[in-house]
Amino acid sequence: MLERRGNIALITLNRPQALNAVTAELSAALGTALEEFATDPDLRVCVLTGAGRAFCAGMDLKEAAAGRDVTDPLHPEWGFAGIVRHPIDKPLIAAVNGPALGGGAGIVLSCDLVVADENATFGMPEVRHGLFPAAGGVLRLQNRVPRNIAREFALTGAPVDAATAARWGLFNRIAPAGKSVEVALELAEQVATGAPLSLNAIKQLMSWGETRAEADAWVENDRAFRHILASDDAKEGPRAFSEKRTPHWTGR
Repeated sequence: MLERRGNIALITLNRPQALNAVTAELSAALGTALEEFATDPDLRVCVLTGAGRAFCAGMDLKEAAAGRDVTDPLHPEWGFAGIVRHPIDKPLIAAVNGPALGGGAGIVLSCDLVVADENATFGMPEVRHGLFPAAGGVLRLQNRVPRNIAREFALTGAPVDAATAARWGLFNRIAPAGKSVEVALELAEQVATGAPLSLNAIKQLMSWGETRAEADAWVENDRAFRHILASDDAKEGPRAFSEKRTPHWTGR
C-alpha cells in the first residue's frame, strides 16, 4: 500500500472494485501506512490516491447496512479511514483521481494540498443516505470555503466538478485526466526540497489553531453522529442504497 519514491511516499487506497469505499480493513491499512510514513525519517511528503476510477466513494454503505463499524478496531482514535483524526506532522497531498464522495471528501479535507484530475468530482451526499458528513466534512469544509457555500454543499449533498472545487480554493491544481498522481508527485518533489524540520514546523503551526478549534467540535460531532446512527432513517438510507431504491424517510 505504501510505495517509496525517494523522499516521497505514495499510498494507494486499493478497493477499486468498490470504488475504494471504506471498510474496517481499509481503515486499518491506511492508518498503518500513514504511521509508516510518519515514523520513517527518510520520507518527507506523502501522496495519497485511489486505485481504479475513483478516489474514494466514502463509507461502504453495505457494511453500514449490515451494522458493521468501518473504523480500525485497534485504533479507533485515528477516525474514519484511519486518517481523518490521525495526527501526521508531515505534509499530505491528495491526488484525487476520480470521485471523492462522502467520507472520501473527508479524506481529501484531511490532506494539506490537493491535486485533482479534471474529471474528478467532490461531494458529501450523506444527507441523502440518512447520515451527515461526520468524517470531518462538517467541521473542516466551513474553514476552507465561504460559509454559505459550505452550508449549501453539505445540506444539498450535491457534488461539484473539479473546476468548481478549484474555484472555491479546495483544490490546488487541476491535472489532465489520468494525470493527478503524476502532477501530485511533481508538487511533492517541490515540497520535499525544503528542510524536513521546517516543513514539519510549518504544517504544525498552520494546523495549530484549526486543531485546537476542532478538539471540542469533534466531541459534538461524535455525539450527533451516534444520535443519527441510532435513528430509523440512518438504517433506511444504506438499506435503500443497497436495494437500489429511493429511501422512505420518517424523521425518526
